Amino acid sequence: MLDAAIAFLRTEVRPRANDIDGDIGALREAWSGLGEGGWLALRCPPEFGGPGFSEMEFREFQIEAARASGSLAFLQTQHQSAGSLIAKLAPAEMKERLLPGMNTGQTAIGIGFSQLRRPGPPVLSAEPDGDGWRLSGQAPWVTGVGVFTHFLVGASLPDGRALYGLAPLADDDGLTLAEPMRLAAMESPQTVAVSFDGWRMATEQTAFIQPQGHIQRSDMINVTLQGFFALGCALAGLDVVEQAYQKRGAEFIAEARAALMDEWTECRDAMSRQNDPYEARIETRAWGIDLAARCSHAAVAASSGAANSIRHEAQRIYREALVYTVSAQTEAIMAATLRRLAARR
Repeated sequence: MLDAAIAFLRTEVRPRANDIDGDIGALREAWSGLGEGGWLALRCPPEFGGPGFSEMEFREFQIEAARASGSLAFLQTQHQSAGSLIAKLAPAEMKERLLPGMNTGQTAIGIGFSQLRRPGPPVLSAEPDGDGWRLSGQAPWVTGVGVFTHFLVGASLPDGRALYGLAPLADDDGLTLAEPMRLAAMESPQTVAVSFDGWRMATEQTAFIQPQGHIQRSDMINVTLQGFFALGCALAGLDVVEQAYQKRGAEFIAEARAALMDEWTECRDAMSRQNDPYEARIETRAWGIDLAARCSHAAVAASSGAANSIRHEAQRIYREALVYTVSAQTEAIMAATLRRLAARR
């Protein structure tokens, strides 16, 4: 199944990556293709309709998704994350209701809980209301308007715990979507801010409650996992460098690609070591971010003036490296990234 998914990404998605980046219709077609292959809930167990991919199988898929199309990778990972969390933590009734349709995309769910990482007063809070909850505040980053029907939202409870549940990704009584954001990269997945004004989450929409500080602890455990997207972006850049070499035949292009590819292999091996100390994994994450930026920059340099076209692959990949620099960013990742950049002379 992994081989089939990779073949689809390379042959059907990558050639259309620029269209997917700029057109939600093309993005929906690519999304539907993943659903037809049964590749949209890869970590869900077979009893709920998923293939139950191992951690490293799933990371290999992430690399290839980001290599093929940043916009599609960005969209599908929201849904994959929602499916994984529901499979692990949601009550049995919710699992049975939602998971069987998630691998094919018949059930399409995004996520909206990055606000739980923010220090200070809660950005989005929840108060008990009978057998449900009332949510007030904002989920500032929710992706997938026009594809997802719902999203898994996270809100802070009065005692510091975090409530997770399903909210519609559409205007509702007490819930309002802003206009899709204008973004430098990955705009076609349509990201919005969602405002809550006493919106009621019923019991059947409640997924689970996590203890105070859980998302910060999870970030420490999973610090390198988002880095696999950066590795895919780096490979996409090196693919463009290879194309430039085939066109120009200049050996210095081939030499640069070979050196960066050797470093890519070292970085992937380091990122795959999930038992390394936390400090080492932070540095590896920063390495992956740096490598994506340099490989995408190499794609621009090797493509010469053509890379300044908004329709050029190098232009798109260079912008995608920006997104992978800040995705699921914590203060520790920011610090490690800036240390690495400042150390160059």
